[in-house]
Amino acid sequence: MSKFVKFLIGLFLLPLSVAALPTLSRVLRASGEVTPVWVALVAGMACWVVVFLLLPKPMWVYVFGHELTHALWTWAFGGRVKKFKVTAKGGHVIITKTNFFISLAPYFFPLYAVCVAVFFLIGDLIWNWHRYQWVFHFLLGAAYAFHVTLTLFILRTRQSDITDHGWFFSIVVIWLGNFGTLLLALPILIGQPSLGDALSWWLIETGQLVQRVGRVF
Repeated sequence: MSKFVKFLIGLFLLPLSVAALPTLSRVLRASGEVTPVWVALVAGMACWVVVFLLLPKPMWVYVFGHELTHALWTWAFGGRVKKFKVTAKGGHVIITKTNFFISLAPYFFPLYAVCVAVFFLIGDLIWNWHRYQWVFHFLLGAAYAFHVTLTLFILRTRQSDITDHGWFFSIVVIWLGNFGTLLLALPILIGQPSLGDALSWWLIETGQLVQRVGRVF
């Protein structure tokens, strides 16, 4: 697929991307005062931000997660990983299949946050960790903040994953992926609003945005 075609796809997805922001705001307002969950999540995020700003950045950990995400998505699409290399200065994987999902997944798929969620889910099923939910929410907040801060940090430099597919298309996909993850995860995590409501609001916001733009032209 040429970069021009991807650019056109990016334009087509742009209303959905822009509408994700007011939709997320609506989901946050509808989540209500779930104080224990939000306190733990925000505390985890804040703690990581302090670490990020004041201490050396754990680039090896980030690069490992970045390359592992490439590998996981390659396997998900039926490809094979032939080589996997990680250093604090960078890494790479040699794979037998690629597409824009595989290339851009590390920028929108919060691997370590997913690992925290899976680990806690398994632990809760086996050992009934319900009373430790605040720990889960704290670690989840920290892991998601890790994803956001270090992704933004590395995006300051040229990334071949992005330039290979075109900046505009890549940024739209990354934006959609990150906001889509939040719009899917928050209703499940908080319990309100429902996932169906969140997705329907997203479609409604997108439709209203398209109508407003259409009236301008």
